[in-house]
Amino acid sequence: MHLHTSTMNLLHRKIFRCPIFRYLIAAALLLPLPALSSTEALLTAAERGDTAVIRKLLASGTPVNGQDERGRNAVLVATDEGRIDAARLLIERGADVNAKDHIHDSAFLLAGARGHTEIVRMALAAGANLGSTNRYGGTALIPACHYGHVDTVRLLVKSGINLNHANNLGWTALLEAIILGNGGPAHVEIVRLLIESGANVNLGDSEGVRPLAHATQRGQDAIARLLQRAGAR
Repeated sequence: MHLHTSTMNLLHRKIFRCPIFRYLIAAALLLPLPALSSTEALLTAAERGDTAVIRKLLASGTPVNGQDERGRNAVLVATDEGRIDAARLLIERGADVNAKDHIHDSAFLLAGARGHTEIVRMALAAGANLGSTNRYGGTALIPACHYGHVDTVRLLVKSGINLNHANNLGWTALLEAIILGNGGPAHVEIVRLLIESGANVNLGDSEGVRPLAHATQRGQDAIARLLQRAGAR
């Protein structure tokens, strides 16, 4: 059954004029919103980079490593948003840079992937687990090579991280830089850094295809030359 438009309008007017309906609406509008927990407030402050609020919450006893429903602590949230000062404050107050969320990100791992070199530096000083891996089985170094974060790679190759660790696809940092890189200046420099730091230039992927073959197939001539000079076959 279809009601005529004028009938519908009449019904709407009667409903909205009904004292009970108007009372219920008013009561609902006056209901206080549930207050944020101190942990939720800390994560919100970390997301915004609000160091003043972070200091206040920590001083009042809010746990620095409290987690949200996604398993994120405040320093991971700050890292996700690139909030360097907030991350620094949280790390200084004892934030766990190795704590992982439900998708296996940690502040250290995500900082590597995003190229937040200063957060990587702070995480290393705070005891970052160099062997920690993300959901793809890669260390912090591997996605840094993938995305061409030269400064981050330069820092990580000096940290003692395993240069030859292979992720779930069987790709090392060197292979990742070649297979997922674009062969441009950033990736050429990353390959140079990896070679100089001792990466195995003949370690192939899960099918045995070596870095030189991948570089040659992709027309990455500058990278191929670097590999050949380093003894790649």
